[in-house]
Amino acid sequence: MHVETLATRPDLLDAALRIGDIGFEFLQHDEIGTLTRAARLARRWPEHFLVLLDGGEPVARAVGVPVAFPAPGREELPDTGWDGAILWAAEDALDGRRPTALAALDVQVALGRRGEGIAAEALRALKESARGLSRLVVPVRPTTKALEPHVPMAEFVARRRADGLPEDPWLRVHERLGARFVKIAPFAMTVSGTLWQWHEWTGKPLSDGPNVVEGALVPVLASVAHDFAVYVEPNVWVEY
Repeated sequence: MHVETLATRPDLLDAALRIGDIGFEFLQHDEIGTLTRAARLARRWPEHFLVLLDGGEPVARAVGVPVAFPAPGREELPDTGWDGAILWAAEDALDGRRPTALAALDVQVALGRRGEGIAAEALRALKESARGLSRLVVPVRPTTKALEPHVPMAEFVARRRADGLPEDPWLRVHERLGARFVKIAPFAMTVSGTLWQWHEWTGKPLSDGPNVVEGALVPVLASVAHDFAVYVEPNVWVEY
């Protein structure tokens, strides 16, 4: 297995986009996420858009954005997590600020190849692409948190197995690779819309108050009177 970047293999973009996805329609409607359309990232930072190949077949992608961190006014990672990393990268690009760290945005493994340790290889490749920068930071979306949307993220993250590693498998991969827990990002992604839009995105009507939605890490809060619902997703910042 070897790694290519879109800087050297721009022809791999289409194949990379066919590798997995976030999996739930409502997650496509975070407004900040529109800044990270693949073609845009491929043009701006192709050296940090990685594709893992197994015998010439793309089996995973890993994408990061360079940011200035730490920097004046940025002594801590943002509570806005994934959204915050995207905004930092956009601000720095517009201001011409020199990046000092890499923030991971996306790691996806082909559906038929999951469970083979490829995600860990993709993370190692991202760490390698951050060489020359001071660190790699990751707003982690724990893979099993959606099974317990009512459990506070702090309680979820504190759970450990008998061997001392995190219960959540994705957090466990990061810790095994040397990442350290930094903080919880309580509002890492925000998705808002009308009740009809949420019905289209999820296939279910929302009732007044908190609603459990498939794929959501926490409940979606809805107001029938105001025809509005909002999802505020927490992430977990780790640092290499």
